[in-house]
Amino acid sequence: MRFLVRDRLLGIGDDYWIEDQHGNKVFLVDGKALRLRDTFELKDPQGRVLIDIHQKMFALRDTMVIERDGEPLARIRRKRLSLLRNHYRVSLADGTELDVSGKILDREFAIEYEEELLAQISRRWLTLRETYGVDIVREDADPALLIAVAVCVIHLADKEREED
Repeated sequence: MRFLVRDRLLGIGDDYWIEDQHGNKVFLVDGKALRLRDTFELKDPQGRVLIDIHQKMFALRDTMVIERDGEPLARIRRKRLSLLRNHYRVSLADGTELDVSGKILDREFAIEYEEELLAQISRRWLTLRETYGVDIVREDADPALLIAVAVCVIHLADKEREED
């Protein structure tokens, strides 16, 4: 499954559509402006909220939380010692851990489970600089969850770069 994400560069809130490889709008990332914490909703084309994403308010390191139907689904934060590449850990509610690594700010990274590739995020095969692809490799993967993970990781990396 391949999805195209067009970065929103300017504007209030962070709203943008994610399309499938055929150009159909599949998910809307609805950024909530003017909130105390960074908040997003991943919606289907009919406007139903599939996943809630928000920044954890009181944490030693920046942490994003993903919820589905009000229940925790995942927690994402940067690994402590990652000198050469950006590394993030995704802790799922069931105890499973995913690893996200690569050049996050360049939109070139992989999401893996026990060194098995689940999704590849890349600008390499696209011509527009503001667009990147999410290529989900495993058929049994949850596309909404993996896209939410990509949104969180990019948001955390962008925020970290702004603070430097």
